[in-house]
Amino acid sequence: MKRDQLKELGLEESVINQIMDLNGADIEKAKSSSAEMQEENEALKAQLKERDKDLKKLRKNAKDNEELSNSYKELQAKYEKDTADLSTKLSQTRLNSALDGELSKAGVRNTKAIKGLLDMNEIKLDKEGNLTGLDSQIKSIKQSDSYLFNEGQKQDYQPSNGKPAETDPVQQMVNVFKGE
Repeated sequence: MKRDQLKELGLEESVINQIMDLNGADIEKAKSSSAEMQEENEALKAQLKERDKDLKKLRKNAKDNEELSNSYKELQAKYEKDTADLSTKLSQTRLNSALDGELSKAGVRNTKAIKGLLDMNEIKLDKEGNLTGLDSQIKSIKQSDSYLFNEGQKQDYQPSNGKPAETDPVQQMVNVFKGE
């Protein structure tokens, strides 16, 4: 969706801005979801390659049942640790993606600066993908450091008498140089 298309439909600038903000939030949510899936896919591919390599090594080194049993136990412990690490990393990625989306909705100018002010131990991601413990912190930061948020509207410049200039200043300069 492009701003020009909305203008062609005859929508007011304020309505266009609201539509574009909502569209931007949807796009950011889709990007973060895509990034999560891609990271999970890459991690699973790497884990499968590592397991295949370990199984080949195990076949070569297995001389008797005792050696095989010990190698199996070592690999099992390694895989359990890898799975736990991957699980932790994925949950952290999901939390960060959801946090970025919520900060974007809140109108944050610089997400890195805000993340430094947040108590991340208080922020949790529930099963539905909603963040808990963020709203109160955002409200508190808005009160203490409001400059970190986009609030207000951009206003176009109006001359001191409140009316737009009647003549083009560039054309006035051209006329002066022409001697008119």
